Amino acid sequence: MRLNTAGVFLIAWCWLLLTVVAWGAEPSPAIKVLVAYHSVTGNTEKMARGVVDGALEVPGTSAVMKRVGQVTRDDLFSADAVVVGSPVYWSNMAGEIKSFFDDWQLKFGVFPEFKMRDKVGAAFATGGQVSGGKELTMLSILAAMLGNQMIVVSGGGAFGAAATTEGNSPGIDDAELATARFLGRRVAEVTRAVKRGIQK
Repeated sequence: MRLNTAGVFLIAWCWLLLTVVAWGAEPSPAIKVLVAYHSVTGNTEKMARGVVDGALEVPGTSAVMKRVGQVTRDDLFSADAVVVGSPVYWSNMAGEIKSFFDDWQLKFGVFPEFKMRDKVGAAFATGGQVSGGKELTMLSILAAMLGNQMIVVSGGGAFGAAATTEGNSPGIDDAELATARFLGRRVAEVTRAVKRGIQK
């Protein structure tokens, strides 16, 4: 099949247009999400895995999942977003999670420079009872992040993702795992938007 001059011109024009559009498009910035958690029974760890899976659904995202006692200074400061998960102990975050936040200053030296400023933060929690303190736990995690001038987001629920691990649905069910994935995806999406804005 032979192309006439108009056909050749049209193909060349389309190719040029696509090249200009592709060149002008802003590439999505690569982002790193740290998911830090404490878990004794495995329930919070399973939710952490869900958060990671959700974050990885966003192109250009890498994720690191660690128990809070294993998080290093480099893990913390190289992350663009930090998602922290805790089981509920006496209607509050686990002591290990509180120690983790204390270590931001005592071991990692975030203050007075506010080294976590403008990083994205989020929370998730697991607890045995329907109203045993999961929201209070997430709020206490978010409060520590706000004190560090982080940008906090929710997803999966009003304050983050949560799972009730006793009663009619012991452990982590599919619906609860879906809230964790949603939280991870939202954190990655918001982090990408924030990082793109900061880079301009």
